[in-house]
Amino acid sequence: MARVELNTQAPNFTLNDFNGKSVSLTDFAGKKNVMVVFNRGFF
Repeated sequence: MARVELNTQAPNFTLNDFNGKSVSLTDFAGKKNVMVVFNRGFF
């Protein structure tokens, strides 16, 4: 996987939310800010 650089557009990705529903970064297109949190050892 390529390293993400500062001040560049993030690559699209899809992950499952807490309910198992797929959520893609493109679902938030047009929003000013999007925060993604990866919790290690949460499960």
